[in-house]
Amino acid sequence: MNKLCLITGATSGIGKAAAKELAKLGFDLILTGRSEEKGKQLSDLLNEKYKVKSEFIRCDISSLKDVREFAEKVKSKYDRLNVLINNAGSRFSEYQKSSDEIELTFATNHLGHFLLTYLLLDILKKSDNARVINVSSSAHYGKQMDIDDLVSPKEYNRSLIYGRSKLANVLFTYEFVRRNNNSNIVMNAVDPGGVATNFAKNEGFFRWLKHIGFYIAKRQLLTPKQGAETVIYLASSEDVKNVTGKFFYEKKEKRSSDESYDLNKAKGLWELSEQLCGVKFFT
Repeated sequence: MNKLCLITGATSGIGKAAAKELAKLGFDLILTGRSEEKGKQLSDLLNEKYKVKSEFIRCDISSLKDVREFAEKVKSKYDRLNVLINNAGSRFSEYQKSSDEIELTFATNHLGHFLLTYLLLDILKKSDNARVINVSSSAHYGKQMDIDDLVSPKEYNRSLIYGRSKLANVLFTYEFVRRNNNSNIVMNAVDPGGVATNFAKNEGFFRWLKHIGFYIAKRQLLTPKQGAETVIYLASSEDVKNVTGKFFYEKKEKRSSDESYDLNKAKGLWELSEQLCGVKFFT
């Protein structure tokens, strides 16, 4: 029986590249994103080219209602899940709110994935070695977590807000591992590096060009396939099947920011996330 992997933000960039590479390795896939057309095209391609079972189910990860409905569809069709890749992410030039009246970057990059992981915990537990991978970013370095300023920021600075949401991915990873008593589930965070994707295109062409140009100038611009390498490694390699609570870059463990190891910030983020989602993760 093929292993089953679910990827959020699977219709472009790192998510799409990871889907193709994992299909090559024989993984069956559940793909999700906002574009039904792109998702169906990708799913059909993977099924035909790699002879795996791939299905696209639409979900707007920023909407808690969408996430709940999506999780129910997944659990009605699948009784196990080997890998969950929390990959979907966005950055917005202007202050926007989600359908739940939560700042949109935080809702998209952290909160939706927090809830999705909670809702899929039962079928992750049924796997002998379940792996959860949270796609973060080097943008989390140097950022401070202000728990009281996440839902409705007093001031909007897109770089700060984005970096803070990526810090939330790391804090979530570490706190999950501290609270999780099921040795069958491991969770790690990853910095994929500077990748040439459509990320930031929603902010306009020139800001997207600036984003790409920054990594070109540093000679660190990666293709989506290169950016997905560490994600695929964490999803599939036997070398890391028992590794948990770590931050990875270029297939190696790396120290994340000092702020990411703050136990009080991690606890505060966890409790806020539970409150906003209306769940109690571990009881």
